[in-house]
Amino acid sequence: MKREAISKLIYQNIKDHQLQLKKQFLTSKNQIGFFYLDDLLPEEIALEIYNYFPDLKNTVERKSLRERKFTAYQMNSYHSLLEEVVFAFQDKKVVQLISEICEIKELLPDAHLYAGGVSLMTKGSFLNPHLDNSHDRDRENWRVLNLLYYVTPDWEPANGGNLEVWPKGLQRKQITIESKFNRLVVMATHQNSWHSVSKIVENQVRCCVSNYYFSKEPLLPSDAFHVTTFRGWPTEKVKDILLQIDNKIRSGVRFLFKKGIRENPHHYKK
Repeated sequence: MKREAISKLIYQNIKDHQLQLKKQFLTSKNQIGFFYLDDLLPEEIALEIYNYFPDLKNTVERKSLRERKFTAYQMNSYHSLLEEVVFAFQDKKVVQLISEICEIKELLPDAHLYAGGVSLMTKGSFLNPHLDNSHDRDRENWRVLNLLYYVTPDWEPANGGNLEVWPKGLQRKQITIESKFNRLVVMATHQNSWHSVSKIVENQVRCCVSNYYFSKEPLLPSDAFHVTTFRGWPTEKVKDILLQIDNKIRSGVRFLFKKGIRENPHHYKK
């Protein structure tokens, strides 16, 4: 399928549930705004997307104290369907509709897929509580929405790999959003939008299509530039201290060098 056909399906399903999704987002907007929609695409298309995900050996592994996952962003290196579905979320009508739902003016999709593309997580993978990088690759626009589309069939919540949002901070209980097959999650990103992905405990691979939307203005008046900022889970006291030190070091580097010592390779080089 081409992205135009996929984007029409995405648009129509979101449009059909627009009032419900807007209520979801606005109810949570004062903390971390989010909404999710199940059965986004016809099941046979969602399964086909999943079946064309790359093998782990053909991805880039990110493994550190902060995270463990596998990413793919040079989309012309993989089956064309993956590129088509990634960019279907960047269709003007889809972007405008989500703009209306979230009441965010002038949303901008990211053709460079800076930190976007597709991701895979297997047993032992995790993503510690964090704030996403505040800006795009050139530090011209603010990152304001994170779109996650999960495509692993029969994924059980007990497997782990679920999105956790922390609307009241890391010392209060998180909200868990299951990474259910054929589910789209849209989440605001700003100075207080702490979120994480629980560790996967089963020998299965969780697959996700990722996009970010940007804006000329931040979501909160208090927003300021920051690198991707990690913390420990509430039970990880020592790790939390180490991650805070790591945050300060990386922030210092970005203060001296706008794009870091080296350019982040995670973007689509067309």
